[in-house]
Amino acid sequence: MVDVSAKPLSSRTAVASGKISLQKQTADLIAKNKIAKGNVIATARIAGIQAAKQTAHLVPLCHTIPLSHVKIDIEVFDDGAEVRCSARTIAQTGVEMEALTGVAVALLTIYDMCKAVDRKMCITDVHLVEKQKVPAE
Repeated sequence: MVDVSAKPLSSRTAVASGKISLQKQTADLIAKNKIAKGNVIATARIAGIQAAKQTAHLVPLCHTIPLSHVKIDIEVFDDGAEVRCSARTIAQTGVEMEALTGVAVALLTIYDMCKAVDRKMCITDVHLVEKQKVPAE
């Protein structure tokens, strides 16, 4: 694990994004809350937040970070959905991994909940959108 003890505390934010392709009928079922496993959007949102909070347990050598905020936004379109995760902390290292993990697990949750009705789903384009670091006051 990288030693960050000499680094000053900074206010750090990161935003990540990813997509999942869906058949139109699957997107319609999600929008109408008709997926058999339950509310896809609410469940994926909670899963993404929980995953971001557990990143250090999932990714070897990743620092445990006290997150002050995690937000998952999910937008469903006719041909898929986009998930965005923003994470914030005041720490000695960044929150990119937490934002990326939140997106990935939210997308995996959508996949899991819809796999019985859509065999053509594809998770793509998971990436870091932005990160910021501001010295803590």
